Amino acid sequence: MGNAPLFTDDTIIFGLLMLALGFIFYTESLKTGFWSKFYKIVPGLFMAYMIPALFTTVGLIAPEWETLSDTGETVKHSTNLYYVSSRYLLPAALVLMTLSIDLKAVFNLGWKALIMFFTGTIGIVIGGPIAILLISTVSPETVGGVGPDAVWRGLSTLAGSWIGGGANQTAMLEIYGYNQKLYGGMVFVDIVVANIWMAILLIGIGKRKRINKWLKADSSSIEVLKEKVSAFTAKVKRNPSLTDLMIIAAIAFGTVSLAHLSAGFLAPYFEGVVANIESVTTRNIFTFLDSKFFWMISIATIIAILLSFTKAKNYEGAGASKYGSVFIYILVASIGMKMDLTLIFDNAGLIVIGVIWMSIHAGLLILVAKLIKAPYFFLAIGSQANVGGAASAPIVASAFHPSLATVGVLLAVLGYAIGTVAAILSTILMELAAVS
Repeated sequence: MGNAPLFTDDTIIFGLLMLALGFIFYTESLKTGFWSKFYKIVPGLFMAYMIPALFTTVGLIAPEWETLSDTGETVKHSTNLYYVSSRYLLPAALVLMTLSIDLKAVFNLGWKALIMFFTGTIGIVIGGPIAILLISTVSPETVGGVGPDAVWRGLSTLAGSWIGGGANQTAMLEIYGYNQKLYGGMVFVDIVVANIWMAILLIGIGKRKRINKWLKADSSSIEVLKEKVSAFTAKVKRNPSLTDLMIIAAIAFGTVSLAHLSAGFLAPYFEGVVANIESVTTRNIFTFLDSKFFWMISIATIIAILLSFTKAKNYEGAGASKYGSVFIYILVASIGMKMDLTLIFDNAGLIVIGVIWMSIHAGLLILVAKLIKAPYFFLAIGSQANVGGAASAPIVASAFHPSLATVGVLLAVLGYAIGTVAAILSTILMELAAVS
C-alpha cells in the first residue's frame, strides 16, 4: 500500500478492532428490531471479518504501508497484530477449545470428513488447469508469459498455498522459479480469492440448517459430539474464581510457550534433515517440516489433546472455551484487516483465474457433499483445511461449536503433509494447459 493509513499505532488499531467486536456482540445480543433480523441473515463471525476489512478499505488502518524517509528512500511498515494473533492467540485458543474434546467422538465423525477434505484437494488440483484453459480462450495473454515470467509458474504458488500453506507455497516458488518481482501479484490473488471464499463459507454457517436439508445430510455424529461436550460443560460448570482464570491462562500460554520452544528446536533440525535429501523434488515435498508455524500448531494441539485426558479438562466448566473464542474472534478481525476491498479490481485477469479456480473447488465440494449426503460442516472444513490451513480452519470449525476446532486443525495438518505433492501435480497440469 502506497500511503500510510490514518492510524499506524498497533495500540490504536487493536482498540478499533476490539470496539468493532464489542459492537458486533452487543448488536447480536439484541432480540428485537433491525439487528435481530440482520443477524438472522449475516452471522456475527462474518461481520467480525468484514468490519476490519472496511476499516482498511477506507484507509483507517492497513496491514502494511510505505513511507518516504528523509533521504527519499522507501520505508516499509506493517502492523504486528496478525503475527501476534496467529502465533500467540491462535495456539492458545486451540488449547482452550481442545481441553474438553472427546477424541473418540471426533474419530466417530467418520469417513465423510476425510472424503470432503480430499475432494477439496482434488478441486484445487484440477481447478487451476481448467481455469487456464477457460481464460486462454478469451484472453491468452493473461495466462501467457515465458521462462520465469510464465503465469503457470506463479499459479503453482497458489496451488501450494491452497492445498497446504505458506511453507508449501514457498516450496513451489523455489521448485518452479517464478519471477519473484511478480510474486507479489500472486500473493495478492491468494489473499483476495481465499478471503472472499472464507467470507462465503462464514455466511453459509448461518444458513447451515437449510443447506443440510438440501444436501439431505446426516449430521448426527456432529450433534453427538456437540451434545457430549455441552453435557460435560454443564456438569462441571461453575462461577470462575480468579484462581480458575489464572490457571486457565497458565495452561493456555504455558502450552503456547512450550510449543514455540519445541518448534524452535524441531524446525532447524528438520531444515538440516530436509536440506540433506539429494532429490530436489523429494526435498521440496518435505519442506513444510522446517516451518516453525507447522510445528507450533501441531505441538500445541498434541499437548491440548493429552491434557483433555487429565483433570485440566474440568476448566471447561470455568469457561475455558469461551476465552478461546475471544482469541479466535481477535484473530478473525486481524485477518479481516488484511483485506482492502478496492484492490479486488486490480489485477483483474489473475483475480478472474482465481475466482474460476475457487469456483471449481467449491462446485466439486457441493457435488460430492450432495452425493454422499455430507453435512455443511464437512464441506466448510474440508475446504478451509485446504485453502485456509491451520490459521482459518479452526475459525470456521469453532463457528459451528468450539469443540470442533480440533477437527479443523487435524485436517489442516494433513493439508500441510500432502500440499507440495498435490501442488506439483496441479502445476504439471497447468503447464500442459498453458502450452496447449
